[in-house]
Amino acid sequence: MIKVDEKGFYGKFGGAYIPEMLHPNVEELKENYESILASQEFQDEFRGLLKDYVGRPTPLYFASRLSEKYGAKIYLKREDLCHTGAHKVNNTIGQIILAKKLGKKRIIAETGAGQHGVATATVCALMGMDCTIYMGEVDIARQHPNVERMKILGATVVPATSGSKTLKDATNEAMRAWINNPVDTHYIIGSVVGPHPYPEMVARFQSVISEEMKWQLKEKEGTENPDIVIACVGGGSNAAGAFYHYYNTPEVRLVAAEAAGLGVLSGKSAATTVLGTPGVLHGSKTILMQTEDGQVVEPHSISAGLDYPGIGPVHAHLFDVGRGEFVAVEDKDAMASGIELSRLEGIIPAIESAHALYALNMIEYSKGDVIVINLSGRGDKDLDTYIKWGQY
Repeated sequence: MIKVDEKGFYGKFGGAYIPEMLHPNVEELKENYESILASQEFQDEFRGLLKDYVGRPTPLYFASRLSEKYGAKIYLKREDLCHTGAHKVNNTIGQIILAKKLGKKRIIAETGAGQHGVATATVCALMGMDCTIYMGEVDIARQHPNVERMKILGATVVPATSGSKTLKDATNEAMRAWINNPVDTHYIIGSVVGPHPYPEMVARFQSVISEEMKWQLKEKEGTENPDIVIACVGGGSNAAGAFYHYYNTPEVRLVAAEAAGLGVLSGKSAATTVLGTPGVLHGSKTILMQTEDGQVVEPHSISAGLDYPGIGPVHAHLFDVGRGEFVAVEDKDAMASGIELSRLEGIIPAIESAHALYALNMIEYSKGDVIVINLSGRGDKDLDTYIKWGQY
């Protein structure tokens, strides 16, 4: 793990830059979450639900045909096999138990690709809690199956109609709603973004991914450490989970695949570390795409889950100190990798995860290297996008 200081900073990035009206909400979390998470009662409930409800541990699958093509030992960490179809449920299980122990009665959340929204609606149904999901109007259209899943599960889906009408704007709306309902409401942030303690807390809930990877690799390869771990990064929760137990193992390369959209210089991109500068977004200091006067630049990605103008502060720190290797994957290349995995291994990945797959073409490695790619979600939600793409 990477050490976060008491103010929530990873090196230069992090903190809690919040309006005064949000201060009580965030302070309540800061004062209580560590003791709750450390309790045996919490851990028993959390681990029990991960096992019996989510379906953990997820398999570490040796992709033999993909490995043959790329000349490496490629393993896929199958987060796509989690209940709800992505890694997001690891975090929502943890946060719903936390909210219950804080006495909250109502849950709000933001979502882009819809996977976090579905995972939040799922655990709210499980725990019998009222649920409202904020989602950009554009994302509602392109992720329609997930919208219907949320409604079937009993959630109210509220469209965000400002700005680019995507994830950034949904997050803005959720934060406004939290300010207006501080006493009975918990905001389940879906990624390693937002004010402290959210980035650290979400990373801890997702750390089960690399926790499992270590013992699974020990069984399969005789070592806990791969040569390379690859994950896609929007806000970055799946990458934070996949990297978590390797941060302090420098011999393990950590590769983060961002969304280059139509091209880094096209004006239609979400390649934050290439185009971004330090600034404050959604309550934390990080790297984000912004104009010279600090206005957020609208991002673009064919993937709704990577369509975000910043990255979590832990990833900004990894980039800043050179611990993480960041690559920018264009829409067309991610789609090609999604089709490739489907044809070689019979697994249709989420388009977010397809960005991580294409990183194999952008990094150097040695023949026989052990590479783990975090397959963060399944492609069911993206079938309309695959169909419209049509190049298969």
